Amino acid sequence: MKQTIHPDYHPVVFRDRAANFAFLTRSTASSERTITWEDGNTYPVVDVEISSASHPFYTGQARVLDTAGRVEQFRRRYGNIKGA
Repeated sequence: MKQTIHPDYHPVVFRDRAANFAFLTRSTASSERTITWEDGNTYPVVDVEISSASHPFYTGQARVLDTAGRVEQFRRRYGNIKGA
């Protein structure tokens, strides 16, 4: 690998404030804010709006659409029109 063309890849803490959840991983993202992690080291922290701790799909709070109602509404509006 060429040393001068790749971005800096370093440990970063991503924090979801809505769910009070944070995780340490490696990333090219950077931030001026820092946080002291559980291991005693200081890392840059990036605040995210949504993570696996607050996403409706992962938390089981996802809404299910009423697809049967939509099909019936389509059939009422357009009927059973046969193509020519």
